Amino acid sequence: YVMLLTLSPYTPRFRDRVSPPGVMIRPYLNGFTIAFNVSQPNTWQPYVDSMHHFLAAYDDNVQEEKNIECVSGQYFIQGGDDSEEKKACQFKRSLLQNCSGIEDPTFGYSKGQPCILLKMNRIIGYRPGAGVPVSVDCKVQKGNESHLRSVDFYPGNGTFDLMYYPYYGKFTHVNYTSPLVAMHFTDVEKNHLVPIQCRLNGKGIINDLNSDRFLGRIIFTLSIGK
Repeated sequence: YVMLLTLSPYTPRFRDRVSPPGVMIRPYLNGFTIAFNVSQPNTWQPYVDSMHHFLAAYDDNVQEEKNIECVSGQYFIQGGDDSEEKKACQFKRSLLQNCSGIEDPTFGYSKGQPCILLKMNRIIGYRPGAGVPVSVDCKVQKGNESHLRSVDFYPGNGTFDLMYYPYYGKFTHVNYTSPLVAMHFTDVEKNHLVPIQCRLNGKGIINDLNSDRFLGRIIFTLSIGK
């Protein structure tokens, strides 16, 4: 009990061996297979509803009300006591452009061009990329590479801006919303199971560990019918 009293509820005592981040996708409904038929709205509507629900916290007006505008391209280091509430940078859903659900409320699913969001796991104090933004790429994980012909990334060229790091923990970084990268699969082979691997790339990132499919990468399957 005495030893527990010496621990801070705000930050881990030892952070010299922080593991690289894992990643997760949205929508995530029935495992890592996203399957639907374009001509049958009932097959893709659950994905669309899940996306809208997840992005509600990223609405532009919500972000403008709760969070601040930050300087892009540099870490947002905040001093003060560990218990002091930290400010959070705005991440507006409009940054996701064609995958924001604003202009196209179906996130491309009604056209057979689905948007999928990639999110890095939160790690207190971690500064990804060692000063250079971490980027994302996607390719066919196994099989015919021509089944994935085009992917667009938002925002920008598919990077996690440094200004959203470091993360200070849920007790003090109360309004923090994790940055996202949207992957817009604009040209995928129809009526096929297409296994896709999306990876983080940057200094200090590990994305090739066979024993952990979520460390620095994620594998999922697209099955888009007509």
